[in-house]
Amino acid sequence: MATKTLLVTGGCGFIGSNFVRHILSHHQDLRVINFDSLTYAGNPDNLADIKDARYTFFRGDITSSTDVEAVMKKVQLVVHLAAESHVDRSIKSSEVFTRTNVLGTQILLDHARANSIERFVHVSTDEVYGSLGPGGYFTEKSPLAPNSPYAASKAGSDLLVRSYCHTFGFPAIITRCSNNYGPYQFPEKLIPLIIANALENKPLPVYGDGLNVRDWLYVKDHCQAIDTVLHHGKTGETYNIGGHNEWRNIDVVKLILKELGKSESLITYVKDRPGHDRRYAIDASKLKGELDWEPTVKFEEGMIRTIAWYLKNKEWIARIKSGAYRI
Repeated sequence: MATKTLLVTGGCGFIGSNFVRHILSHHQDLRVINFDSLTYAGNPDNLADIKDARYTFFRGDITSSTDVEAVMKKVQLVVHLAAESHVDRSIKSSEVFTRTNVLGTQILLDHARANSIERFVHVSTDEVYGSLGPGGYFTEKSPLAPNSPYAASKAGSDLLVRSYCHTFGFPAIITRCSNNYGPYQFPEKLIPLIIANALENKPLPVYGDGLNVRDWLYVKDHCQAIDTVLHHGKTGETYNIGGHNEWRNIDVVKLILKELGKSESLITYVKDRPGHDRRYAIDASKLKGELDWEPTVKFEEGMIRTIAWYLKNKEWIARIKSGAYRI
């Protein structure tokens, strides 16, 4: 019988929906409340098949003190995933990023503290560290040097969480992950965008020279890492979560084309994103050394699984493109 309730913010998003599924399948002693405002990236289709009595959906906005107060009284644990996260959108307009990622986090922290939450895991990103040169890795001690409005808003939220730990003894932990990929990822992101366009023989937009490097982490490995931190992490600590999978963007695109049997002539180089970080790479040795976590899915294997999922779920993509997924 479930003994504790876990609040997952942003549970209808990409990582959030995978994490809700992970918790329900791995922890029979937990109830889950999915708190999501269902913005464009919050897709109720992602969890439409969940019939578990331990699962509850609460439509609410993390920037609404009333909404957060209503749900926080019912929970003991929080995993905070809700965020505006698309860099291109933050470049066009940063206001919603500041409001959601910074103000929303502050409101969550205040109500979590008022209700004596036992553990608060704040899920962040390696983008708060800025850009790496051709060598080296981001560690938990790397300075914060965000280069996009999105990354700056996430860095701001990280610092708020850190301050609550220091000032109030608040039981929070910060995680910072590398680029995720896998099922249920909104098709504005690189991998699902390339898959969706290639299936329709549409041009595949690649920024600049395509040589930007990212460390790719399979979303289910990420979910296991968050779970590990939630149950075994040390309060006040930050843990980097990486996939040990550095790939150039153009090579990711070519891998997808090869798996789909499509021509590389679909590749279309477009003007680079302003302030585009050249390379990210995570050193996750702290998480391995202290909590015995490391990724289990190799990139090529994860990509085969991911492509197979999108091929099997073309209707899911179609509902996003048509807007039918919105409620």
